[in-house]
Amino acid sequence: MSSLDAKINQHFPGVVVRKDLVKAVKGNAIVPSYVLEYLLGQYCATDDEATIETGISTVKEILAKHYVHRNEAGLIRSNIKEKGRYKVIDKVTVSLNDTRDVYEAEFENLGIKKVLVDSGTIKKHPKLLVGGVWCICDIEYDFSEDGQSTPWVLLSLKPIQLSSLDYDAYLEGRRQFTTSEWIDVLMQSIGLNPEAFGRRSKLIQLVRLIPFCERNYNLIELGPKGTGKSHVYSEFSPHGTLVSGGEATLPKLFINNTTGKIGLVGYWDVVAMDEFAGSGKKPDIKLIDTLKNYMANKSFNRGTGPQGAEASMVFIGNTSHNVPYMLKHEHLFMDLPETYRNSDGQAILDRLHCFLPGWEMDNLRNDMFSTGFGFVVDYLAEVLRSLRSYDFSDRYQDRFTLSSDISTRDRDGVNKTFSGLMKIIFPHGGETEAEVEEILRFSMEGRKRVKDQLMRVDSTYAAVNFSYKDAVGADHQVTTLEEEEYPAYYHKTISGDDGVDGTDGAVTDDNTSTSAPAGKTQEPVLEEKHVTFQENQKGVSYASLLGPYLKGAGQITVTDPYIRLFYQIRNFMEFLEMIVKGKADEDEPAVHLITTRDEFKGELQDESFEKIQQSASAVGIKFTWEFDETGTIHARHIITDTGWKISLDRGLDIFQQYEMNDAFAFTNRLQQYRSCKAFEATFIKHSL
Repeated sequence: MSSLDAKINQHFPGVVVRKDLVKAVKGNAIVPSYVLEYLLGQYCATDDEATIETGISTVKEILAKHYVHRNEAGLIRSNIKEKGRYKVIDKVTVSLNDTRDVYEAEFENLGIKKVLVDSGTIKKHPKLLVGGVWCICDIEYDFSEDGQSTPWVLLSLKPIQLSSLDYDAYLEGRRQFTTSEWIDVLMQSIGLNPEAFGRRSKLIQLVRLIPFCERNYNLIELGPKGTGKSHVYSEFSPHGTLVSGGEATLPKLFINNTTGKIGLVGYWDVVAMDEFAGSGKKPDIKLIDTLKNYMANKSFNRGTGPQGAEASMVFIGNTSHNVPYMLKHEHLFMDLPETYRNSDGQAILDRLHCFLPGWEMDNLRNDMFSTGFGFVVDYLAEVLRSLRSYDFSDRYQDRFTLSSDISTRDRDGVNKTFSGLMKIIFPHGGETEAEVEEILRFSMEGRKRVKDQLMRVDSTYAAVNFSYKDAVGADHQVTTLEEEEYPAYYHKTISGDDGVDGTDGAVTDDNTSTSAPAGKTQEPVLEEKHVTFQENQKGVSYASLLGPYLKGAGQITVTDPYIRLFYQIRNFMEFLEMIVKGKADEDEPAVHLITTRDEFKGELQDESFEKIQQSASAVGIKFTWEFDETGTIHARHIITDTGWKISLDRGLDIFQQYEMNDAFAFTNRLQQYRSCKAFEATFIKHSL
């Protein structure tokens, strides 16, 4: 176990589970993770390997005997008949038969209907009436000659969810972890490997949890397929439900006027609408009107009087274009149905508290899933649900003040996102000023993305200055990452037929708009400067960042203590490739590397450098290296004989993990398509 895994088990005994066990027991059972983790939590909530192995066997046996597969439903029904009584794990939905004045259950996989359920069970578990709940049930077979009655008798029903929660113990456990450790605990708890994500990407993942701990929170996430946008809402919590976009009807979401039956928003903490995007879809106008009022006022009225509800609304959709295309031709909402982009639908978009940039997330790979320990998801789901009663939106107000230019609706969006993240990361308090500022900026960015795109959809929306003041009165401007990456497109407005107002400019690797005369290449201006790059920013390459300052150099010295592991040596090889592409064939620049020797794999390091030296010699690069024996070098910089010193706080290690072995991935072939780590670079003119 890692030190973090040991710490989780020490401070949260009995409510954590090793996350890779879900795959080990799931097999071909089509069942949510929280159901499996409920069972694993009963038998495997420990770090003792022997107990875990025994627990896995027990859970597998329970699933084999009692989980109902659709294709084996007939066999299970036969077992119940022959044995008289049998325990099953199935999804149960209950409806009121007003003709007979009884509640009747339907078992989804088992395929039986009209099973009588007593009123006490319904009062205790009202969600059975909407959408269905996974349960462990005892069923009896008692045949009767009465043709009106069913032979199936429900003896007991237990929803698969936590029975009790010690919130004070949770807070005390939280106090034992640093902020970074706690964020990693939460990442592992939702099944993701924290080492595969940077800080910003982790915050994006945690925002997906806000609807579970914040009442009436409105969130949208748009991005490419395969990035795990809907995973949390289908697998994480028994208090959320995922609805396909085509199934989100007015009666299903709100109230059925024919039966008087309240819809999903009345029973679930989170209603997530999947497949929300699709420009060809035509949602019901009445649904849009009701949804608009509900998102603004937390209530709805379909002629039966006003009804209140607390469900948070989540909208999930796939994008069909990349970010620069959307910004150049329309806006980041361009894949939504036209109905949501006209005057009525815009009101729904304006009620969104946060717009998550799903395009920043890579497609999920095997190395992104956790094999460490995390909370049993049902335990964390109950914790988040208990936090819905609190409001943490005031925790920044003694340190920071939002710009007076920010409207009430924009301020509400910022406050609700901020409150949700504070509940998730700092339920116990203890946050530093820098941590508060980080979460405040991220929350403001989420709302700013909504407002900026609405301004592109409809020019009547007024521009808003998303900034804040610190305790000494200094102003801090907030920008979105897309604004930093594509400034040439981000600030253009959409016009009638010609796509984009203004003159077109070519966007280069360093994201600057150029307008050089035809047939001429504009030489970059070399100047002393300091530049910063955000995590997940794309469009950065060694060629665009460093190339102009290295051009024409005969001697280049690279000092980086971390050219040891394979991916670090590969980065250095790509650095040399950039020099080769930029030099004249007859030039032979010398590149000298100063680094540290790997304690355990020094021989492999030597072998790699020797191969690079031979390869470089063949293309006109004189490569040499030396190991710093003192072990005291920490600075990372590049010095040229043309008088430039480039300080890189991360050295050449500026890219996040990507699939190096995939020959068909552009992230493997072209640096500008990789997501960056957060880093800074300083370019200084020095005396020779």
